[in-house]
Amino acid sequence: MSKSLFITGTGTDVGKTYVTGLIVKKLREGGASAAYYKAAMSGNDRRADGTLIPGDALQVKRMSGIEQPLEEMCPYIYETAVSPHLAAKLEGKPLEMECVLKHFDYVCGKYEHITAEGSGGILCPLRFDEQQIQQEDFIKARSLSCLMIADAGLGTINAVGLTAEYMKAHKIPVRGIIFNRYDPGNPLHEDNRLMCEAMTGLHIIACVKDGDTDLDMPFELLEGFYEENGGGRK
Repeated sequence: MSKSLFITGTGTDVGKTYVTGLIVKKLREGGASAAYYKAAMSGNDRRADGTLIPGDALQVKRMSGIEQPLEEMCPYIYETAVSPHLAAKLEGKPLEMECVLKHFDYVCGKYEHITAEGSGGILCPLRFDEQQIQQEDFIKARSLSCLMIADAGLGTINAVGLTAEYMKAHKIPVRGIIFNRYDPGNPLHEDNRLMCEAMTGLHIIACVKDGDTDLDMPFELLEGFYEENGGGRK
């Protein structure tokens, strides 16, 4: 049985993909059969042949060194650099939950540890037209637990607190927080760490500094956050 974990962020540009790359790398180096998955990516460049490059997937693949093909990593790839729900409208390729789950289950059938990255923050919609699909719909469909990625700098107390409260209210399990762009000894960053833990009851399980190429936490601790998939897999 494969195990999975969902990575969300407190917003756009907090370094969620970068940290995800370090997570997947730690798993691979620890001997795990590691894979990456993202339901929808927007803001991607085109190859010379006109096909879209799944940029986040490529970054994770290069950082982690996993051999998983890019074609397995994301079923919905958009060029326009906006929220996936709007990119889908503009490009005429709406996301279908059945497709998202089918591709995810395929990856789960091939690899032991699947790290699923969300798009933007937890409230970023995947589809919003005659159908409304939120990221939590995917999370709950496969009974995934989550890690939250947050920028260590100014504003993170509010961003972490609001994200945690939303996820708690919607019964989305959060196993912990990883701070990105962390500067050890910086009074603001140190206080943010203490305050986020105090105000959410969640632990800061790791801190990533600018330029880090490894995740500073034991493999066994990281692996323990991954849980067996559920919620309808056959």
